[in-house]
Amino acid sequence: MSGREATGFRQQTDRLYVRLRSLAVAFVCDEHGQDLIEYALLTATIGVAGAAVWAAMGPVIAAAYTTWGTGVNNQWETPDPGAGS
Repeated sequence: MSGREATGFRQQTDRLYVRLRSLAVAFVCDEHGQDLIEYALLTATIGVAGAAVWAAMGPVIAAAYTTWGTGVNNQWETPDPGAGS
């Protein structure tokens, strides 16, 4: 690279750096969309809490259905085979 090309390249990289820096500052300082982010975080928190509760309730629900099924089966009486004649 010649001296002129190096200077031109340096100017381009300087402009790119300034542009990227200004975009980063604008992104950090801009509050547009803040509500959307807050609602997304709230939804994610509720989803994680729901998944944790669902996982914890699984064995409790299974035990309740097992108890119910056992109670129903114990109430059933086998018919006497000779009673129909």
